[in-house]
Amino acid sequence: MHSKPGILYLIPTSLGPSGINAILPARNLEVMNRLDVFIVENIRTARRFMRMAGYGKPFGEVDFYLLNKHTSVVELPGYISLLLNGKDVGLLSESGCPCIADPGHEVVSLSHRNAIRVVPLVGPSSIFLALMASGFNGQNFTFHGYLPIDKPNRVRKLKHLEFSAWKEMQTQIFMETPFRNNQLMDEITGVLKPDTMLCVACDLTLETEFVKSQPIAQWKKNMPDLHKRTSIFLLYRQ
Repeated sequence: MHSKPGILYLIPTSLGPSGINAILPARNLEVMNRLDVFIVENIRTARRFMRMAGYGKPFGEVDFYLLNKHTSVVELPGYISLLLNGKDVGLLSESGCPCIADPGHEVVSLSHRNAIRVVPLVGPSSIFLALMASGFNGQNFTFHGYLPIDKPNRVRKLKHLEFSAWKEMQTQIFMETPFRNNQLMDEITGVLKPDTMLCVACDLTLETEFVKSQPIAQWKKNMPDLHKRTSIFLLYRQ
């Protein structure tokens, strides 16, 4: 084993194809350009982001290791061995900040157990940007990720989130696969109270950004088209 372990850098990516220089600090590129080993969800999209951000090394000299829903837990110790042997490694999310609604936390957890230094870099998180812009409670909130796919369970979950929003004064945050956004909006407006507050935050940091908070009754009057647009949904009490 190398006498000094490497550092695991958590490197945020952009939330879309534009605005990289406006949302990512110069230090992120400086760190990336020092690295030649990366753990990523998808090699093709990681390379595209790195080139757009200004990464300068030829990719033939770069090692990429996959970490996604198909990665077996038996592969993770091999990633950690790179760090234990003194190699600095970058962990990239597919979109936004690593380890928030993505599988990167497994590597970070193993790194802490092996006394490896973990350095989070600054970058955008659609979840926290949406919470900031919603006007809802930012001291008591829960992120639920994706809701159940089947309609009966999803409706039950939505009603439970609404109950928590009203009873606990807790902001409820969730998301959906972009091509099902409009269906989700139909269900939200169809089953929740007219005076429950809903914030929709769409295409954050992009030129097409859209953020609006209003009661369910108002959403019913003018439903946006969210098809295939990355969106975050937040519920709160009136």
